[in-house]
Parts: sequence; C-alpha cells; structure tokens
Amino acid sequence: MITSLPNLLTFSRILVIPALVATFYFPGLLADWIALGLFCAAGVTDFLDGYVARLRGQMSTLGRFLDPVADKLLIVAAIVMLIAFDRIDGWTVLAAVIIVCREILVSGLREFLADVRVPVPVSRLAKWKTAIQIIAIAFLLSGNAGDLLLPAKEMGTICLWVAAALTLYTGYDYLRAGLVHIAANDDEEAAKPEKDRGAIKSTGTRTYG
Repeated sequence: MITSLPNLLTFSRILVIPALVATFYFPGLLADWIALGLFCAAGVTDFLDGYVARLRGQMSTLGRFLDPVADKLLIVAAIVMLIAFDRIDGWTVLAAVIIVCREILVSGLREFLADVRVPVPVSRLAKWKTAIQIIAIAFLLSGNAGDLLLPAKEMGTICLWVAAALTLYTGYDYLRAGLVHIAANDDEEAAKPEKDRGAIKSTGTRTYG
C-alpha cells in the first residue's frame, strides 16, 4: 500500500533530496549544519522504514523496489553536489566515480537477476561499505561548520577512499556471482527449441532509456 508508514518513510528520503541540494546554494555555517541534519535524518528513515515494515507486517513489493532506489538517489545526489562545490576534489573525485559506477552496476545486475528470480542478498562487507560511505558523505556535507570541530574534510576524504576500495571488492563479488547466473540463463536459452526462443524474443523486448 502506497500510504503505509514504511513507504511514506521511504518517500520522505526521496523528498529530502531537493532540500539537501538547495543547502549548497546558501552561504554560511547554518546551511552546512542543515545539510548534515537532513542527511542524518534521511539515514534514520532508512533504518525505520525496514524496522516498521517488519514490525507491522507491511513488507511490500513497492517498498522493496523503492528502498534501494531512494538510497541510491540520495547518495548520488550528495556526491554530485559535493563534487560540484569542490568538497570532493582532486584525486578523490576518482573514489566518488567508483562509488557511483558501482551503484549503477549493481542496480542493473539486480534488475536482471530479479527477472530470472535470483535473489541478491547484501553481504556483511557491503553493509560495512555502505556505513563507511555514509559517514564519509556526512563529514563532507558538514563543510566549514564541521571543520570548526574536527578535520571533517580530511576524515571524509579518508572514509571515501576506504568506501571506494570496499566498493571495488564488493562490486566485483556481485558481478562475478551475477555472471554465473547470466551464463546459466544463456545456456538455458540456447538449449530451447528455435521456435520457443523466437517467441520469447517477440514478447520479451524491453526498451531502456
């Protein structure tokens, strides 16, 4: 149900993105604190939507679709803005690119494997990667305000590189596992009679933007 509390919490994570982006266009320490607060609040909803869904028995297909989409939109939007405003700069941009590319790769892989009904569980290392990535972005979002308390940019940069290293490893792990299923699916298609393959091609065409 679209209006269930878990789904509303997930939607709120998407709706916070324009507000987060807007904070970059306002000068001063207050804007930095607001950006950090919005990002942390979104992180809380990420925990709450799953917890509430399990507690109330409101797990849904929409929720399973929206949850990772909301996470990726928030992370990518934050990274793009941090690069645009030079809070991620120099060689560290490469770490950010690695993270964004991995998100796209895993999203595409999950979509394919969902079509062939193969689940893609999140590994413990991938969870650590996500946690470190969130910490890195939080430090970087705090900007000059964070630097008054801690060397926030330096700490964020270090965490981002650690997250990028874990991203490469976990991304390769997902890809390797996915290629096994892709190869198996191709073998199954090749083993089918020609007329069955033609029927599948004629009815299963999808267009990607």
